[in-house]
Amino acid sequence: MRLTMWGTLIVLAMSASLLGQEPPDTNYDESKVPQYQLPDPLVCDDGRPVADAEMWRAVRRPEILAAFAEHVYGRVPPLKTASRCDVIGIERQALEGLATRKEVRLRLFESDDAPWIDLLLFVPNAAPKPVPAFLGLNYGNQGVHPDTSITPSRNAVCRPGEHAHRWPLELVLKRGYAVASFHGGDIELDRHGSGCRFTTEGWRQGVRYRIAQQQGRSEPAEDQWGSIGVWAWGLSRVLDYLQTDDSIDGQRVAVFGHSRTGKTALWAGAQDERFALVISNNSGQGGAALARRRYGESVAASYSLSGIWYCQNYRQYGNNESALPVDAHMLIACVAPRPVYVASAQQDRWADPRGEFLAARHAEPVYRLLGREGLGVEEMPPVDQPVGQTVGYHIRSGDHDITPYDWQQYLDFADRHLARAGG
Repeated sequence: MRLTMWGTLIVLAMSASLLGQEPPDTNYDESKVPQYQLPDPLVCDDGRPVADAEMWRAVRRPEILAAFAEHVYGRVPPLKTASRCDVIGIERQALEGLATRKEVRLRLFESDDAPWIDLLLFVPNAAPKPVPAFLGLNYGNQGVHPDTSITPSRNAVCRPGEHAHRWPLELVLKRGYAVASFHGGDIELDRHGSGCRFTTEGWRQGVRYRIAQQQGRSEPAEDQWGSIGVWAWGLSRVLDYLQTDDSIDGQRVAVFGHSRTGKTALWAGAQDERFALVISNNSGQGGAALARRRYGESVAASYSLSGIWYCQNYRQYGNNESALPVDAHMLIACVAPRPVYVASAQQDRWADPRGEFLAARHAEPVYRLLGREGLGVEEMPPVDQPVGQTVGYHIRSGDHDITPYDWQQYLDFADRHLARAGG
């Protein structure tokens, strides 16, 4: 029965991707958003109000993270790792001398045939070391920049520089930040090949399948991690490495992502408090948008189209969002008191810009409890007018993408929050 269901999800995903169609019942009418009540991030599961910061950290925050693990992203199973790294390439005058480019192979397990991460790292040559860094997933290292000397990621089919418009390396490096990135398919394949197709065999090449095999399973248990959980785990493993690299300030690493990788960045940053700043760009449902609004991408649609991203438990909340014990504002709140930035795009209705703004706004009580100012506004701002303090937000003109305008806001936000003390 499970294999049949899994196969059906793959067929649905392939059909939707190939035809470029959204489900016919997709709601883009605010008047049809159902009445909903958000769970209170400051009320514990047993009904007790969160009295202070200590109670938030000791009781409520762990409850929320456990609920997201059980019902949305899946629990991380026990893992026996044996991390080691090898520098497989270095170019000290990359990008016309602007940066040093390192390619580092991060071995995650003892067996050499186990999945590994090939990290692509650019460090600005002119900036005083150690430097802060932005870390995010890509769809193939070769896609980040047209430089054909970048070693292509395995299992990635993008062309050199295909996604370079989302990676303005020169802009970021000149601002004094390093850029670290790796192909999520190193540890868990998502969509690949012609027509952005799903593959039934893709997960068998990744970390999840390896762990399932060790447990005598042919697939993960229903409450075990989906792809987002694996990718988030991988981001933390890269942070492990960055904290050993003398050129990087491991206490000033921002994790960021766009769309599905924006969902991943939020989950990684919520769990791993070593990330100093978290950025979610157009992440929508399953990320920064409130599920209970049923606007644009719904839980049912997201699971039908991309069920491998989540744990299998998540499917029960399709058209049943009120039963979900958490929502996006609580995920953002788990980043507190660290800074977080949520961004939307005016034409990206699928990602529900208003739902993303409302989630950022409703995370604010936790930031206030911890002595930080959150978003600081009640109403959604006009297009192209950023707002926020420790929680940042903007909705820009344009569609689903990450643009130089977005990056300019992230760099300005990072300058405010990641500057050295007294610097």
